[in-house]
Amino acid sequence: MKKLFTLVITITLVIGSYTFFPTTQINAESEDSIQTSDTLKLLCKKYGIDKNEAELIDLRFFNEEEKANSPMTLIEKKDNSLTISNEEKNLLARLVHAEAKGEPYVGKVAVATVVLNRVEHKQFPDTIEEVIYEKNAFEPVLNGSINEPADKEAMKAVQDALTDQGNDDELLYFYNPETATSDWILTREVIKTVGNHAFAI
Repeated sequence: MKKLFTLVITITLVIGSYTFFPTTQINAESEDSIQTSDTLKLLCKKYGIDKNEAELIDLRFFNEEEKANSPMTLIEKKDNSLTISNEEKNLLARLVHAEAKGEPYVGKVAVATVVLNRVEHKQFPDTIEEVIYEKNAFEPVLNGSINEPADKEAMKAVQDALTDQGNDDELLYFYNPETATSDWILTREVIKTVGNHAFAI
């Protein structure tokens, strides 16, 4: 606890120095040293504080204005991660189950990731339901297999895709090269192939 308190005081003093001593040509060199060397990670290492203890800081000691104006990022968080309802998770899991039945588990995660990426992409609708039910987007919607219950593996694949947001965030399409009938989809750049599916941008 003493080490954690020391770290808090150190960070407070570092941020305070930016507040009361703005950048000038004279102190520019020392400021650059602070930005590149005295990160939270290095401070934690210096004071022997592990990651879990550091997370307790969580910027609670600084108000929102101070955080917005601070020249340093003390703790990076995925604040912009997509969160979805249980109903949306279930719908996405049903799609994964229908699209990737018999495919490797990593391929099921990739299918879920494609849908999540579309929700975040400006060229696609803004919700899970709208993306899945977009006209001619997914075969299971056309043939009705989207209505089949999802198995546990499909549900887990959706959860892993949500947890790993940021990985494969460029993937927007997937298809089976052996059965694809669209000439357009074959023009997309394939990033990886998992099982029978090619994943593309």
